[in-house]
Amino acid sequence: AARLDRVGVHPTFSPSRAYDEVTKWSQQINLTERIPEIMRRAFSRLRQGRPGPVLLEMPGDVLRGDFPDEALTYGPVTPRRSAGDPRDIEQAVKMLLAAKRPIIQAGQGVLYAEAWDELRELAELTQTPVMTTMAGKSVFPENHSLALGTRSGTTTGHVAHFLERADVILGIGTSFTRNHYGANLMDNMVLIQCTNDVEDLGKDYDVDHAVIGDAKLVLEQLIEQTKDSLGAGQSVDGSETQAEIATAKAAWLDDWMPKLTSDEIPINPYRVVWDLMHTVDQENTIMTHDAGSPRDQIIPFYEALTPRGFLGWGKSTQLGHSLGLAMGAKLAAPDKTVAHLIGDYALGMVGMDIETAVRENIPILTVVLNNSSMAIYSHRSFPVATELFGAKSTGGDYASVGKALGAYAERVEKPQDVVPALQRGIQANKDGQSAVIEVISSEEQTFSMRGAV
Repeated sequence: AARLDRVGVHPTFSPSRAYDEVTKWSQQINLTERIPEIMRRAFSRLRQGRPGPVLLEMPGDVLRGDFPDEALTYGPVTPRRSAGDPRDIEQAVKMLLAAKRPIIQAGQGVLYAEAWDELRELAELTQTPVMTTMAGKSVFPENHSLALGTRSGTTTGHVAHFLERADVILGIGTSFTRNHYGANLMDNMVLIQCTNDVEDLGKDYDVDHAVIGDAKLVLEQLIEQTKDSLGAGQSVDGSETQAEIATAKAAWLDDWMPKLTSDEIPINPYRVVWDLMHTVDQENTIMTHDAGSPRDQIIPFYEALTPRGFLGWGKSTQLGHSLGLAMGAKLAAPDKTVAHLIGDYALGMVGMDIETAVRENIPILTVVLNNSSMAIYSHRSFPVATELFGAKSTGGDYASVGKALGAYAERVEKPQDVVPALQRGIQANKDGQSAVIEVISSEEQTFSMRGAV
């Protein structure tokens, strides 16, 4: 760590400055005697409000300073939650019930608040279709008759269908941030935003109404207010809405079934996604994905059925991130099957850490789509790198690498062999061994509803 007198002097690295934009709070401890004070603030920031990382920077001379033991005190921080203003709740319900074609957009905040039961109750009470953000995927069962799926850079046909016709969006636990992965095209809709962070309000959209509060508490309030507004014994008829969702979903899947069940060689990655979803025990599996094509291909089609049964992530493209996510998920839920879908370029960056999973007895299922190419990009994207360095054409036998690192491993080249290989990989996990299933796949560049929402 740099000394305090070098902070701000080029090229000294300052973590508190560098990470300020991607942390909830970032601070330098500039004096040894200030450690208790700043640590108290850090734990308070960490435990209160919207969850997020906190970073503290300790310059080298501060770190090596003397500090009396008796001055070190720590008291556990109790998280505090707040409900919404009752007047805001009443107005939100009034707007929701008056809407002709409302949609609920549920974000990661609902997962953080563990408010999936309340979300489902509100949706069923008002018969409102539910779509999730990419980070919120799994908070609402995607086989539910009111489920639209996940709104992302790629999405489902029924998300696109309903968004084209929506007049009101009730956002819960979502920041309504404009980004490449899906919270766009809402300028002409009435927006109701329920968030626990006032900085979300007006950030990217002029919201028509807002409720500030914890997602779980706010949902409980919305449910009670809806019951009062409807009256005793009254309900909303959602039969037409559910039928419309089912029709739009069936038409979309029908269009995609040739790819989802393709027998082509090399194997179509959508066939891998389809077979993967139908091979794992979805209610006892945590699935995640890597950046690029694997994310865009699995997000629309993999149905998340249980809360936190799918780890969706984005707004960034760190190739290889899913390997660490999968290991973390397995440590958090050791009784679950944990799988991740990753491309060959991504595994090429982080694949040596399969040894970490093996050494630390973290049995995960790594499914590699190996098309020897960054399929999400065309040859025109990197003309010089492609011509001079073969950037669009790589080699590698990842099954052999996985085996050499101690994992169970197979290479699959025929579509009919995908399911049996996955089954053997899952069994290896149950036996305590990590598994690498390498699928030789095609350079598929067709994506579901890309840019539609």
